[in-house]
Amino acid sequence: MAKLTTRQRNNLPTKEFALPKEHKYPIPDKSHARNAKARAAQEYNAGKLSKAQEEKIDRKADRKLGKKEK
Repeated sequence: MAKLTTRQRNNLPTKEFALPKEHKYPIPDKSHARNAKARAAQEYNAGKLSKAQEEKIDRKADRKLGKKEK
């Protein structure tokens, strides 16, 4: 995964985040999208994310990865 500096992260448009209102889970590229899916699953299993939030992150990351919606 490419390193994302603070400056780069702050300059990302809101649409590049899986949770744009919270400015969380940046997905500017495929490696960050895969990482966002993994972190979302961990956070859901730890009880820190709702199922709806996890699914939203997965959908947005899947679009970045080029996966078709079911």
